[in-house]
Amino acid sequence: MPPARPSAPVRLTGFDLRVLHMPLVSPFTTSFGTEDMREVIIVRARTADGEGWGEVVTQSAPLYSSEYTEGAWDVLRRWMIPALLDAPSLAAEDVAGVLSPFVGHRMAKAGLETAVLDAALRVEGRSFAQYLGAVRDRVPSGVSVGIQRDPAALVDAVGGYLDEGYARIKIKIKPGRDIDDTAAVREAFEQIALQVDANSAYTLADAELLAELDRFQLLLIEQPLQEDDLVDHATLAGRLRTPVCLDESIVSAKAAADAIALRAASIINIKAGRVGGYLEALAIHDLCRAADIPVWCGGMLETGIGRAANAALAALPGFTLPGDISASSRFYARDIVTEPAVLEDGHVRVPVGAGLGVEIDPVALDDFTVAYEEVLR
Repeated sequence: MPPARPSAPVRLTGFDLRVLHMPLVSPFTTSFGTEDMREVIIVRARTADGEGWGEVVTQSAPLYSSEYTEGAWDVLRRWMIPALLDAPSLAAEDVAGVLSPFVGHRMAKAGLETAVLDAALRVEGRSFAQYLGAVRDRVPSGVSVGIQRDPAALVDAVGGYLDEGYARIKIKIKPGRDIDDTAAVREAFEQIALQVDANSAYTLADAELLAELDRFQLLLIEQPLQEDDLVDHATLAGRLRTPVCLDESIVSAKAAADAIALRAASIINIKAGRVGGYLEALAIHDLCRAADIPVWCGGMLETGIGRAANAALAALPGFTLPGDISASSRFYARDIVTEPAVLEDGHVRVPVGAGLGVEIDPVALDDFTVAYEEVLR
């Protein structure tokens, strides 16, 4: 269902765009490469009554997604922001419609919508969690563990996160680093909630190999095949006991509905940036809840801005599995918000302040900025 009360319209006066380079506390390796620095676009919406912040979760290269930083920067400044500034006043619920003529670029759209929402809700004094309809004040926190040097190093890394109190472990896999890695973790930690994430690294020809994962009693296998392989995912799901979860394939509520109809997934990972914003994420949540499909909130190595928004999203009633909403310190020694997310008894608190409920650290923001541009009315 949509928010109980829409946001108030705001009069936009401009936007600021920044590209940040934020060092990761340790390299993060997946099937599509290794990151040791997070490149991200931060959006500030300026209004007649204040400001709001959003995050564009693209990466520097089009590896996870066809979207990437320079492409998002270009479409934001040349097309999307001018379209929003053309409106005399605008409610956040109208942002998607204004931007609909521009095909794709969902991550860029999500960053703008979030910034407008944050600005409007700050004026109202209403939290993002209240706006979305959150039912919890804290959410269970899972952690995503990248591919390590070898299985022994992976077990050590997982043990460290369990000691910190994380409620669920997700390990990245790829061909050649799948069965042995998973076996090592399961042997070392027999009772933990464990899932694996392939990031589209396999094909249906690997079904027999993937079926070997069934013996490890996993919560799920995430996105084993390519994002457009809904039919093959449905075929694969029929051959596995392990539930198949879709991530990259779910780019909209329509894609989620198609996946459910085809029985291509029994669990769905909702990432607001990937689907075009938190309102589309809310629509997917409602669709899956009506279909009795469990959902959880994935992560894109967000800064404190996106991490706060994700915590509010994950507090909705349909999010019944722990998400990738780890403490900020899992990825960053220094965040760009004054009170970064922390882990408390395996949970992260949902911010309660107006808007996203976080305040920007201007010194950290400037220190990480490598590009800046204003686009004014």
